[in-house]
Amino acid sequence: MEKPSESRNGHVQSGALARPEAAAGRGPVRRRGCGRCLRKHCLVILTVAGVLLGVALGAALRGAHLSRARVAALAFPGELLLRMLRMVILPLVVCSLVSGAASLDTRALGKLGGIAVAYFMGTTLVASSLAVALAFIIRPGAGAQALNTNALGLADALPAGKETLDSFLDLFRNLFPSNLVVAAFRTYATDYKIIARNISIGNVTFEKIPIGTEIEGMNILGLVLFALVLGVALKKLGPEGEELIRFFNSFNEATMVLVSWIMWYVPIGITFLVGSKIVEMEDIVLLVTSLGKYIFASILGHVIHGGIILPLVYFAFTRKNPFSFLLGLITPLATAFATCSSSATLPSMIKCIEENNGVDKRISRFILPIGATVNMDGAAIFQCVAAVFIAQLNNVDLNAGQIFTILVTATAASVGAAGVPAGGVLTIAIILEAIGLPTNDLSLILAVDWIVDRTTTVVNVEGDALGAGILHYLNQKEMNAKEELNEVNVEAIPNCKSEEETSPLVTHRNQVPTPASTAEAESKESVL
Repeated sequence: MEKPSESRNGHVQSGALARPEAAAGRGPVRRRGCGRCLRKHCLVILTVAGVLLGVALGAALRGAHLSRARVAALAFPGELLLRMLRMVILPLVVCSLVSGAASLDTRALGKLGGIAVAYFMGTTLVASSLAVALAFIIRPGAGAQALNTNALGLADALPAGKETLDSFLDLFRNLFPSNLVVAAFRTYATDYKIIARNISIGNVTFEKIPIGTEIEGMNILGLVLFALVLGVALKKLGPEGEELIRFFNSFNEATMVLVSWIMWYVPIGITFLVGSKIVEMEDIVLLVTSLGKYIFASILGHVIHGGIILPLVYFAFTRKNPFSFLLGLITPLATAFATCSSSATLPSMIKCIEENNGVDKRISRFILPIGATVNMDGAAIFQCVAAVFIAQLNNVDLNAGQIFTILVTATAASVGAAGVPAGGVLTIAIILEAIGLPTNDLSLILAVDWIVDRTTTVVNVEGDALGAGILHYLNQKEMNAKEELNEVNVEAIPNCKSEEETSPLVTHRNQVPTPASTAEAESKESVL
């Protein structure tokens, strides 16, 4: 009988000895692999755990009936996170756009900008159409005419009404700020002053006169346009502008280092942001039961657009799995869910999309700041649903012209929507004014905005990220095509010693005859 460790010719089999050693070595290898995976995804795991812990913390403390002062103290760690994220928005947006615009030539900049604007406007228009369709199918305002806005506690929190024309004029005014320093923390807005005219006995005529004011908030539109133009101007300067371009590049890299440090505080801040917001709401059951159909229609629109339409658009352009791309963006998506701010999510989005998904820095730092300003797919969805909801609440049947006005106004007004919590509610007032509906019922939207705004922000930043991924793919594809064309040109150089091996369809230009080729031709002629 043969021994199991020997072959038939008496030699020891190497595999028999190798199997126990390999089996013994698999354990440490697997442990090292799991440890490496945990270290790589540690921030993602902590962020998701922070969201879940915040929900549990808020649910546990709701029965304690905390005072407003204690709720504010509970939200303090989350407030610190928001302040840190907003602190780096200004240098990040300006420096990234200047360096991104300066790193691309004018033709590439115009082409990428055109594709980005077409993508942003197209997806926003699709989102608005989806929202209007869902609102007419679900009919969230049907049977809700008896809602009491005073019971929801936000009847006095209505935004001031503004004419539609003045809203769009303010959008263009903010594109060209008169003072860049002021634009870093204030935005132009039109206010109104009521003046009595033609005062006589028993007859008074009041006139509303628009006046310009400055409100609190960064004028991100003006800063984006200035940074883009400055980057193009520095590129045009040539060697004289290289020093300033290097300065902005270094400033941008230093800002990203600060972002990487802030990211480790995100799980803690998210925990207390979510927990304090759940504790703060007085009667969640009343809100959900009263406005449940509106909340359902808005969130369903976000799920369809963010989970089906946007991934399909990404797949149609790149032929790649969109969900594997989104898997590397869990941290910024969770940050968007907790902070409800596209601008506050921008630092973590730039960091993760470059490190986890390998998007070119020139693309991400050029597109993402613009997308955080002008691309508001999620906001367009809940704005259109809210407009149809208020129309149904007031028993107003919308005609085709009003529906078209809602679509166009929501798509255009989302460009100027502030990337801050509840920034889209102000845009709803523009839509309502455009179709002639009262703005008194906006308090109902404000009452549940803290719920809908979370999925809104997630869809907003998801659209920005997928747009950056599409542009990165198209840019890589164009670069590869150019490299292949160069390789073809190199391979098509004629071989003078053996012309019969080259294609007769290739035109050989500027061929300089060498002495060897001349002598060879003469020898052929002599032979003939």
